[in-house]
Amino acid sequence: MTTEDAQDRPVFELLGGENGLRSLVDRFYDLMQLEPEFAQLRAMHPADLDGSRDKLHWFLCGWTGGPDRYIERFGHPRLRARHMPYAIASRERDDWLRCMALAMQDLGIDQALQQRLMQSFFQTADWMRNRAG
Repeated sequence: MTTEDAQDRPVFELLGGENGLRSLVDRFYDLMQLEPEFAQLRAMHPADLDGSRDKLHWFLCGWTGGPDRYIERFGHPRLRARHMPYAIASRERDDWLRCMALAMQDLGIDQALQQRLMQSFFQTADWMRNRAG
């Protein structure tokens, strides 16, 4: 597949559809749970991560061009409003991004796709900051 062909396909497909996205989300939360460098990020989540895993998976399905699983269940994501109760500064943003980057690397996602996703993830994660620092 050429780079041009890949750019014409939805990211959802390039990641392997719902199964591929679920693998990414599961690896992301596994790393968050297992790696000490993500302890602060992990502490922001409930003890049981199943609901968090599902919500991120459902959100990413629609966000990457697949079915709008999150919207079907909860309506508009309102990401910033839903995350307002959590103190998110540059460190939390960067930890989230680092954890996601490691998850993509671990799954062997194409480098060009990783870069494309990280640019988009950064824009969203940066917009989520609600605290100085």
